[in-house]
Amino acid sequence: MVSPKGKLVIIGGAVDLGTNISTQEHIIKPDHLKFFDRGILKRIITESANHEASVVEVVTTASQIPELVGIEYVNAFNQLNLANVGTLHIKSREDAQRKDYIERIRKADVVIFTGGDQLRLSSIFGGTEFLQILKQRYHKENFIIAGTSAGAAAASTNMIYKGQSNEALIKGEVQITAGLGFIDSVIIDTHFVQRGRIGRLMYAVASNPGILGIGLGEDAGLLITEGSQMEAIGSGLIILVDGKNMVETNIYDVELGSPVSIENLKLHVMSIYDKYDLHQHKLYIKKVYKVEDGVFIRGQDR
Repeated sequence: MVSPKGKLVIIGGAVDLGTNISTQEHIIKPDHLKFFDRGILKRIITESANHEASVVEVVTTASQIPELVGIEYVNAFNQLNLANVGTLHIKSREDAQRKDYIERIRKADVVIFTGGDQLRLSSIFGGTEFLQILKQRYHKENFIIAGTSAGAAAASTNMIYKGQSNEALIKGEVQITAGLGFIDSVIIDTHFVQRGRIGRLMYAVASNPGILGIGLGEDAGLLITEGSQMEAIGSGLIILVDGKNMVETNIYDVELGSPVSIENLKLHVMSIYDKYDLHQHKLYIKKVYKVEDGVFIRGQDR
């Protein structure tokens, strides 16, 4: 299979925008990190085809407060010297078919899906020309698709859309449906560390051990290139759940409402600059010697 020419950025939510929305969400960040200047949004600009001259479109479909969220992203990118930022407040499948919106995503260098409800993303964009164009551009061009929270959860072919953290390992509690399909062989959960969602991801992987579970903490993301090379970005943590060598589970035998058992799931923890190869199932940890002025000074791969 030909690797995509584009790049995918998935973010666990509560990304440090450097604006009021971060204060409203009560994000607590380490004092020694200044990730608005050197963090996820800045990295998106750096990776984009035209850098500060890039055209960015922010899709607010998942959000219940689309206008507010859109303004926050516009302001954040403006502060990073990127002026050409638009918002697409697509609220229905009819909106998704609008010719002016379709023309705008044909011209964009970066398209970002905000947080909210991932089921709105799959139900509104599934099967549309809008989604088809995004996939075509992602596979054939130097084009970035990014998503935070719901926008990240919906990026994979299969997505988690329901399930309480404290009952996640009870059969039937975690609900999975089709996502937007930008990346195969993974399933993504967000706000992962802060909301204790390890059980949800374990259940999802146990039900399909061929996929890699990705748990994204807040202000944590992955930059995915060539469809398989993943680099940790942002200030938070990323948990990987690998079921490739799972020995046994009773998930297919027990009745609905019963607890499930799983033997030999493998866990990895990633932080900034670490890399993971999806093809090789291999984690490469970056050594860190010291921190200077909020910037990590890196050593060699482990």
